[in-house]
Amino acid sequence: MSSVGIGQRPTTPKRRVMKSLWIGVWLFYLGAPVSDLLHGGHSTGVRILGWLGLVAFVAWYAALVFRTGRGETTRLVVGSLGVLAAQSAVLALSLGREWLVLFVYVSTSSGAALPLRMSRWAIGANAALMTAVALAVPGGHSYLAGLLVPALLGGAAMAGVRQLVRTTIELREARATVAQLAANEERLRLARDLHDLLGHSLSVITLKSELAGRMLPAHPETAALQVADIEKVSRQALVDVREAVSGYRRPRLAGELAGAQVALTAAGIKAALPADADAAPTDVDEEAESALAWTLREAVTNVVRHSGALRCTVEVLTRQTLAGPVLELSVEDDGSGNGSDGTPGNGLTGLAERLEQAGGSLETSRTKRGFRLVARVPSSPRPAPTDVGSAS
Repeated sequence: MSSVGIGQRPTTPKRRVMKSLWIGVWLFYLGAPVSDLLHGGHSTGVRILGWLGLVAFVAWYAALVFRTGRGETTRLVVGSLGVLAAQSAVLALSLGREWLVLFVYVSTSSGAALPLRMSRWAIGANAALMTAVALAVPGGHSYLAGLLVPALLGGAAMAGVRQLVRTTIELREARATVAQLAANEERLRLARDLHDLLGHSLSVITLKSELAGRMLPAHPETAALQVADIEKVSRQALVDVREAVSGYRRPRLAGELAGAQVALTAAGIKAALPADADAAPTDVDEEAESALAWTLREAVTNVVRHSGALRCTVEVLTRQTLAGPVLELSVEDDGSGNGSDGTPGNGLTGLAERLEQAGGSLETSRTKRGFRLVARVPSSPRPAPTDVGSAS
């Protein structure tokens, strides 16, 4: 139903077509009024007026359900529903009991177009009006039992579906907000760390530069000492920055698993991850482990931001292949991918290059339930320690 967009105004050609088809299917139930116009024995003038009334009702109903969205005021929607109810009453009283089915459309459009609290009252009022008209129309009481229940249930079902769609939209927006907040928090953390690393060093460099500039004309030897100090401070600052950047660019797999748990939980995604101790590699070099850790971070970021998934499973396994033992990381989600066709983006391309440099590989594929990413790096078991004392 979310692809149809109940309670939303369609914004793309595909959604417009889907919603038009969905509205058109339900018009099949107008067979009773159409049959009455064709075979009801009405005069030509009555038939013409009946057709005009039916076309006007369908056009008003379709415009109301099709264009309903967050931009319309409740007053406009209520007024449109009032027009539909008045048309239904006039046509049923004028042409007969076969036209009572129009009240079912009024009920369903009330559930689709009005907020949940107001739709309850509108559906009840429409049911009461239909009952009154049915009792006033000859033979209408025989149609009442067959139409009253569909009108109530149809309106309630549409109200529930509309509320479900709106809740899903709000959850997706909240998930995107959580992902954006997490990214902003990471930027702030990096900014704070760089400020702590460079703030003091740059301040010292500035002060010594000013001092050397003042000493240079009269005391060049002393100014040279200040310049030497500036060089030492700047070199140390460069070392600090390299160490900080190296720390960010060489994450550990255990730490990334903990971060993935936090990110997925914050985004409302059920996470199934191995314990840190189980995933800590003991036979992989630092570069290969760093490549896997970066892969896990990028994969989890994509799941949080783009997949729309409800569950994400991460596995870290050691496998034996023809080329030798490998450490395998798999990340699988059950999301739709938000329109992704599985073509690697810039992030996945960068990961593939990083894994290739570490002697590994990256595979991505669509599954029946979502998206799967598998990264592998060579695993070289450490040789068993030898007992020197036993050597002859």
